[in-house]
Amino acid sequence: MKLKSFLLVAALVATVQFNTTAQTSAPVAAPAAHKNLAIVPISRTGSITNRQSQVLQRAKDAPGDYDIEFIGDSITQGWEGKGATVWQDLGAKYKIINFGVSGDRTEHVLWRFEQGQLDGIKAKVAIVMIGTNNSNKNKDGTDAYTDNDILEGVTAIVNEIRRRQPDTKVLLLGIFPRGKAFNSQRGRLLEINQVLAKLADGKNIFYLDFGSQYVESDGSISKDIMPDALHPNEAGYKIWAAAMEPKLKELLGK
Repeated sequence: MKLKSFLLVAALVATVQFNTTAQTSAPVAAPAAHKNLAIVPISRTGSITNRQSQVLQRAKDAPGDYDIEFIGDSITQGWEGKGATVWQDLGAKYKIINFGVSGDRTEHVLWRFEQGQLDGIKAKVAIVMIGTNNSNKNKDGTDAYTDNDILEGVTAIVNEIRRRQPDTKVLLLGIFPRGKAFNSQRGRLLEINQVLAKLADGKNIFYLDFGSQYVESDGSISKDIMPDALHPNEAGYKIWAAAMEPKLKELLGK
C-alpha cells in the first residue's frame, strides 16, 4: 500500500509540474501594432462630402497663381461664414483661395491632396491650421489619436505641400485653443504646438502661434471672440488677420 501511495503522489506531482511548465512556456501574444490613422488618406462620408467636392472643384475651376491658399478644417472654412467680411478685406489685398472643410482631420486633408487639391494651384504662401479634430475623444472617452499621431499627421501635410508645391512657402499656424476654461484637451494642443514649432526652418516653413490672443486673463475664452469656445466670429477672424499680416508682408514682399 505504501508503495502504491508513493507512486500515486509521484504521478500527481509530475502532472502538476508538467501543467505548470506548459502554462509558463506558452507563447504570449504580441500586442497589436499601433497604426497611425492620422497619416492614412481617407475621404469623408455623409453630407459633408458636398463641401469636400466643392473645394476640390474650386481648385479645378480656378487654377493658376495665388498669393495665399488656406488649408484646414471648419475654422478655415469659417472665413466664408463668420469671417466673410474680413475675408473680403484680405481679398482686396491678396489673391486668395480657401480649402477649408468642416470636420476635417489630417487624414482627410491628405486625401484631398491625393485627389488633386493642389494640382494647378501655384500659391506663394500656404496657411495651414489642422489637427484640432484629431484631438477629440472617442465615444468611450479615450483619445482617438495619440499626440504623436497628430504631430505626424500635421507633419505629413506640410511635407506633402512642400513636395507638391516646392515654390510655396508654408505658414504653419499653432492650433487654436478650445474650451470655455482650462481643460486637458487645450493642454494637449499646447504641447503639440510646441513641437510643431520645430518644423519651421526659416526658409520654406514658418510657424506662427497667436492662440493666446483668444484667451482671457482668467484662462477663459470670451464669447465675444469665440461664441462656442472653438470657432471664431468676425472679431476672432479680425484677430487672425491682424496677427498674420506682418508675416504675410514679409513672405509676399508686400
